[in-house]
Formats: sequence, C-alpha cells, structure tokens
Amino acid sequence: MKERRTVDENYTQWKSLVPVLYDWLANHNLVWPSLSCRWGPQLEQATYKTRQRLYLSEQTDSTVPNTLVIANCEIVKPRVAAAEHIAQFNEEARSPFVKKYKTIIHPGEVNRIRELPQNSKIVATHTDSPDVFIWDVEAQPNRQPSLGATVSRPDLILTGHKDNAEYALAMCPTEPFVLSGGKDKSVVLWSLHDHISTLAADPGSNTKHASKGGGSTDKPINSPSIGPRGIFKGHVDTVEDVQFCPSSAQEFCSVGDDSCLILWDARVGSTPVLKVEKAHNSDLHCVDWNPHDVNLILTGSADNTVNMFDRRRLTSGRIGSPVHKFEGHTEAVLCVQWSPHKSSVFGSSAEDGNLNIWDHEKIGKKQDTAGSGTPNHPSGLFFRHAGHRDRVVDFHWNASDPWTIVSVSNDCESTGGGGTLQIWRMLDLIYRPAEEVLAELEKFKSHILGCE
Repeated sequence: MKERRTVDENYTQWKSLVPVLYDWLANHNLVWPSLSCRWGPQLEQATYKTRQRLYLSEQTDSTVPNTLVIANCEIVKPRVAAAEHIAQFNEEARSPFVKKYKTIIHPGEVNRIRELPQNSKIVATHTDSPDVFIWDVEAQPNRQPSLGATVSRPDLILTGHKDNAEYALAMCPTEPFVLSGGKDKSVVLWSLHDHISTLAADPGSNTKHASKGGGSTDKPINSPSIGPRGIFKGHVDTVEDVQFCPSSAQEFCSVGDDSCLILWDARVGSTPVLKVEKAHNSDLHCVDWNPHDVNLILTGSADNTVNMFDRRRLTSGRIGSPVHKFEGHTEAVLCVQWSPHKSSVFGSSAEDGNLNIWDHEKIGKKQDTAGSGTPNHPSGLFFRHAGHRDRVVDFHWNASDPWTIVSVSNDCESTGGGGTLQIWRMLDLIYRPAEEVLAELEKFKSHILGCE
C-alpha cells in the first residue's frame, strides 16, 4: 500500500512539472498492454504539426485475438504547444493525437516489433514461437479482432530457430537483413534481398486470411517461408537482444541470460569473434550499437545498470571492463537506445517506471548535474521521464523528429489493466548548449525588464 502511495505521489509531482520540463506531451491510455512501440514513416508536414505512422501491439486475453496495430500520430512541432495545455490530460482517456489506422490479427502476442530501415512499411514481429513474421503493413487488410477470428497471413515467415525466439530482434540499417535470438541459445541471420521487391510491390497478395476458423493463435498457413543465411552459436542461455553494427550487415552483437556480450562477424564463421563473459553481474536484457561511433556499445541488465563498452578495449573471455557504468535505475533495465541525432546521448528504460536520458560527454564536466555521481544524481544523467506509473517496456527515438520519443508502459499491476503510451519532447533549454540558452534567456530578461 505504501509503495502504491509512493508511485502516486511521484506521478503527481511529475505531472505538476510537465509545463516546465516538456515542449510537448501526449498521453494515450491503452485498453490492452503493448510490449513494443516503433515509429513508422512520416506521412505529411503541416505548419504546426506532422503526421506519422506508429506501430504498437495489443497483448489481449483469451476473449479477443492479439493484434499488431498501425496508428496515425499527430506530432506538434517544437515551440508550438502552450505550456498550460500540455499538462491537461486525463490518464484514463485516449489522446486525440493518436488514432488507430489499421489492425492486423497476429498469430500469438506481439513481443517485439522492428521496422525495416530501407522501407519502414515493412516490419518484423516476434511472438512466443521459433518463427519471425514479416508484414507489409500497408498491403495487409484491416481486420476486426473478434473471438474466433482468423489470424492475418504474414507476407513472409523466417524459420531457423529450434526453440521459441521471443524478444531478440533487429533489422540491418545498411541492407535488408534480419537478426534474431532465442531460447535455443542461437543467433540467426536472414537476408530479405530476394523478397523485398515482392513485398513492396504486391499489394494484392494479402487479401486472403490465414487460417480457417479456430482461435487467433493458429499458426499461419500459406505464407512463403525462408531459411537462415547463418546460425551463430556461442551463448549458453537464452539470447535476449541482438543488434547490427550500423556500418556493416556482416557484423552484429548479442546479449543474453548468460551475462555475456558477444560480437560476431558472418564473414569469418559461426563462432564468436569476441565474447565478454561477464558484461554485467546478472542477465542482460538489451543492447544497442552507436550509429555515430561504431566503437561504442550499450548494454542493459537485471542488475539495474547500463554499461557502455568500447569494442577496441574488449578482450575475449574476460570480465567486461565498461568505459562507464551508468547507475540511475532502481530496478532491471529493459531497453537502451542511442539517440539518432546526438552521438553522446542515449535513453534507458526500466522496471522502475523511469526513462532516463543520459549524455556520456557530460560525465566529469561542470555542467554534469550529477556532481559527485551520488545515487540521487547519477553521473551523466540529465533528464528523467517519470510519466509512467509502471515498468517502461519499450521506447523509440523518432528519427524524423529530433528529441521526440514514444514510450510505453505495461500498467497491469498498478492501475488495474491496460497500458500507457506517451509521446513527448523535453524542453530544448534542457539539452541545448549552456551559452546558447543563457543568451536566449538574456533576451527574455531584457524584454521583461523593458515591459515593467
């Protein structure tokens, strides 16, 4: 009871600070929890806002099928929203900025969604099965999720895992390659080269539904499938996350419940190029590779920390020596992601309900609000998004809209069901260079004094 009160008090305090911390925020109540959220293509630009696709899921019970949801979002541009308006939202209501556009009935619950960088209308999904499903979301028919409805037919099924592959999933930035990890302790690589043009050019291929009758968890039939380009073995427990090197389709990394960080190169075989035996003191949940500096890799763990590794300093088989350990969460870290716009900035979300934004270049500098790096002011931390009241299971930086983030929490334990989706952008005074901010504030000061 005390814990519940603390969560509510923290949330109330956060909401009171929204007008001074955020440039814009949209809060969207979800009837069903979503385990993943991803930005799709930008659709249009207007004077004061943009419209963009958003992918999320609905993790339902047995009364209705699990779904992959395509939504249209209106994103208010920077310095447009009035401060007094952005905090006026009802936690139990849906946001007028988020509208469901299409529903795909998914074979099993959607654990992870990843969009193809070369064509973000094509997404891959993971569920509680060994297969990866590929969807052309624009070509897929809109479905009505009702009890007993047939599952939608994936455009392609990727096979190769020997056991369930539930979470670890990545798409390559340079080529149409897909990477996956699973309970079979394997990392599996596929190429979509031969299928990508067919996927994008055959809108009539999905008009049929997959299975006849039965529940929505029926395995899809009549979908083409492809086998792997490579299977990579080196983990001794479940692989929890995978990521491509931003500059190479042949290099990638993986993390797992064996506490290992492994680097791979498909050109040199199916065994690890480098294996850090103890990257953390517990299971590893997530990994990301810096798109601006390919030497830097982030890992997040059940030990509540985020580690930053420099691959030039890694040696195989040894206990991992991170360049820096980021200690700002009180529970297991679930997701880490580098900013697509600033090379030193990244986000981390955790079971503690917080989404922390860090800048590793601030460590040890005067402007580091952390000071001595005490538990209350962790070194490198410069913004804490505390708008979720339960575990933040996923978030995604918007590559089309700098500093805009979508985040989702599973609120089952705290608010009696459902989840919360938030789209937000911190005030630019928080991250801009100090001299720039001071110069702007000086202008305001002159203006205010002149008005007296």
